[in-house]
Amino acid sequence: MSSKNKNTQLVSSGRKKAYTHGVVNPVIQRASTIVFDSVSELKEAAKTRGDKTLFYGRRGTTTHFALQEAITELEGGEGCALYSCGAAAISQTLLSFLKSGDHILIVDTVYEPTRDFCDKILAGLGISTTYYPPMIGADIEEYIQDNTKMLFLESPGSITMEVQDVPAMVKVANDHNVMTVLDNTYGNGLHYRPLEHGVDISIQAATKYIVGHSDVMMGVAVANKKYWPTLREHSYLLGQCTSADDAYLALRGLRTMAVRLNQHEKAALEVAKWLEQHALVDHIRHPAFTTCPGHEFFKRDFDGSNGLFSFVMKAGNQHAIDAFLDSLQHFKMGFSWGGFESLVTANLSMKGLRSQTGWEHGPVIRLHIGLEDVEDLIADLQQALAIYEQHL
Repeated sequence: MSSKNKNTQLVSSGRKKAYTHGVVNPVIQRASTIVFDSVSELKEAAKTRGDKTLFYGRRGTTTHFALQEAITELEGGEGCALYSCGAAAISQTLLSFLKSGDHILIVDTVYEPTRDFCDKILAGLGISTTYYPPMIGADIEEYIQDNTKMLFLESPGSITMEVQDVPAMVKVANDHNVMTVLDNTYGNGLHYRPLEHGVDISIQAATKYIVGHSDVMMGVAVANKKYWPTLREHSYLLGQCTSADDAYLALRGLRTMAVRLNQHEKAALEVAKWLEQHALVDHIRHPAFTTCPGHEFFKRDFDGSNGLFSFVMKAGNQHAIDAFLDSLQHFKMGFSWGGFESLVTANLSMKGLRSQTGWEHGPVIRLHIGLEDVEDLIADLQQALAIYEQHL
């Protein structure tokens, strides 16, 4: 890390003259074929396998190298692989290290496409999956089998936001020679750095806070020294690559991520505190709130939160949820988050989204608080909740 100040790091990383050619931002270098002037030059490039060396377009150009270097520095790893989206980063990381006969442990509150990938793709390859409760901590040992190869974590969990005791779980995994992978999209590398807690590979949907403007799909995976060579090579063999233009936009988003996150965090806390007092709301699922499972681990391990949280209703039905969603003006319905706009999704129950963790509460509404005026967002929620109540 070139600076202990993370804000400075976000501005300065990945800006070597080899990437910028003397201007502020790295240039957009688009390429498929890289040409060489001599056999020795070609052999030297082949020897590096394209790690920050021009070799072939799929290995990346200087635009990609700049982004990879910046994210590697942010997460504190050995290297960073780029993918077409967050789901690709997850699936290709799993495929890079799992083979037929292996067993993987997946947190029960995992991102739904990750669950689908395990159930529909890995199962067909002879790779078995066991889902474990998110708050299990060191008791994860009870789930480890002789053929367990990987422990997959996501903290906070999707929708219901449970924060896992990562260090305790990593210790157990290490004792059993099980590699650890964590979906760090919420933690973004600025507020949480899994590799500092012993995790082997940290994955992000860069689509979200890194890009920050809802206009690029991208995934990243940062590995430690032990696992980087395999992740790099296998991702290449699996055909993973991104465009130089998308890499440029991700770099541009990275420069302002800290200031955007500050505003997202401040606004989300204000909205969550307002919702906490509402008569229809049972409790808040925001890692910074004591009502969120694993709040103590969030306080211990994270440097901050962001714009994403959920709240649980005391009662509800699908008709009330639909009326609530349809009445919102500033919150748009959409399945992503991390951009400048506010978004909303809702679930009447957790049926189909988990298999080992029960749900004994009411409907869950997930919000992403964007960069709009907080008073406008609260007013929008207030009128929508009034309509919700009319349909109970």
